[in-house]
Amino acid sequence: MDTYINYLFFSTGLASVLILPVDAKNNHPTNQGQELLHILLITADDLNFSSTGFLGAKVPAITPNIDRLAEQGMVFEHAHVNCAVSQPSRAVLATGCYAHRNGVEGFYHTNKNIPTLMSVLRQHGYHVGIAGKVPHSTPIQSFVWDTAVDQPELGQGRDPHKYYQVFREFIQASKKSKKPFYFMLNSHDPHRPFHGSKEDTKMRQDGEVYPYPSRIYSPDEVDVPGFLPDIPAVREELSQYFSSVRRLDDTVGEVLKVLEDEGVRNNTLVMFLSDNGISAPFAKTNCYMNSTRTPWIVYWPKVVEPGTRNSEDFISGIDFMPTILEACGINIPTSIDGRSFLPLIKGQKQTDRNQVFTQFYETSARNRYPMFAVQDKKFGYIYNPWSDGKTQFKNDSQVGIAFKGMMEAGKTNTSIQQRVNMLWFRTPEEFYDLENDPNALNNLINDPVYKEEMNKYRQELLKWMKKYKASTYDLFRKWINYSNTRIQYIEKQ
Repeated sequence: MDTYINYLFFSTGLASVLILPVDAKNNHPTNQGQELLHILLITADDLNFSSTGFLGAKVPAITPNIDRLAEQGMVFEHAHVNCAVSQPSRAVLATGCYAHRNGVEGFYHTNKNIPTLMSVLRQHGYHVGIAGKVPHSTPIQSFVWDTAVDQPELGQGRDPHKYYQVFREFIQASKKSKKPFYFMLNSHDPHRPFHGSKEDTKMRQDGEVYPYPSRIYSPDEVDVPGFLPDIPAVREELSQYFSSVRRLDDTVGEVLKVLEDEGVRNNTLVMFLSDNGISAPFAKTNCYMNSTRTPWIVYWPKVVEPGTRNSEDFISGIDFMPTILEACGINIPTSIDGRSFLPLIKGQKQTDRNQVFTQFYETSARNRYPMFAVQDKKFGYIYNPWSDGKTQFKNDSQVGIAFKGMMEAGKTNTSIQQRVNMLWFRTPEEFYDLENDPNALNNLINDPVYKEEMNKYRQELLKWMKKYKASTYDLFRKWINYSNTRIQYIEKQ
């Protein structure tokens, strides 16, 4: 990529202008002759990885624009966010640090003086901007973006054309400043309220104006993910959700059109991902694969070979900041937890990318349900220290018609009632054969066949807690010792 950066041109519409990296202290160019790169990050809000066409969704023509971006770039099939809820997830992207390390475990800002991606880029001569999800994407509250436009000015974050206008004006401003840009463009789709829901209808009745999706889906067209039961209530809510997914795709199409219209497509690195999984039971605000796995695309003309897929390596949110900085030729702060995956983007090999560690701390309602997980392509282990058989888990998905339908169906369907109970109360430990059970339906934690494997993953998580100074380290270590003693006692009986 360094070679490619030397050939990038920043188009002003009149001529190509050489942009030189700026030394933050002395405010003068460094690395003479090297040009900086434009960066565009597009995030979806609560988009499940399995809801995209390029990752296998069977819903007709659900994400044509996102699929086209995937065809033109590189898809990471084992990409995850580290904390499956909006503000903590986005803080990880901005800081390269796990939530308990950057100070954003919930819906608040950090009080830590730590570097952020946008502050470092600005120090090196970048024009930085954001559209949508501004407080959630700005971990240090005092940071002021060069351009910041939020939900009310974007048709409640659901108007593709308004995103087009804001992004185009931002690029034009960056041209006037003769600076390269970093722009974080955050759709509010497909976050609740889903299109056609009672809440969505009320918003329109109250005077909110935003477009309908370019295609509306019916319940019989949807793709019911395997972690949800295929019942009418689930299909009804999913039809609303998938219609919102289509409007997200409409927005992505408009945004990518700006790059063409402004002549900057060939020298812009684009990344697309979702901040977490769908707002549905067993996805968002949890540590399951459907909670944290994200549809991550990297598009970089002349660097990324179109249509490539990485099906081997795990990347996660902590890796975003160091990757962008290295791509821009900027030193990576030593304080961050992530590791650049620039070599993978360039088609090279990287070691020790065979697993991912994820966590969850608290919901937007400030209810704390700490969860810690480690997973690879074969198995996944989750530790739920909050689960005591009495505490009841509550999140935003439970207000929806899908979960209400599950509760009603559970009255006559034992398996569905068991799923409802599992969502509410969980167990202290969960262990899944993700290779054969990616939807985490069969908890193997008490299966003696998997005892040795399960203990390996426990130890991996314990090492992670120790390395990153998690406050739960001592508690988890004691839990492991207690569990092993209990198992040994049972085996002797």
